[in-house]
Amino acid sequence: MITSEFRYRSPLGRFVPQTLDLDRLKREGWREQGLLVVSAEDARLDWVERQLLSQIAERLYGKRDKTNG
Repeated sequence: MITSEFRYRSPLGRFVPQTLDLDRLKREGWREQGLLVVSAEDARLDWVERQLLSQIAERLYGKRDKTNG
């Protein structure tokens, strides 16, 4: 089957968000607003740093639900 490469361009296409660079967005959030977004499982962190993050998060937000990870 031969398919055409033509794609219909919808007038709503301008409202579709572009792909975000999440690391850039996190960096800007930190630099501009002092917000820190980091995963407790981030491979760039060592064990001590991950434990510290987990302790801070548990103190602020409570323990994680074990069924979600």
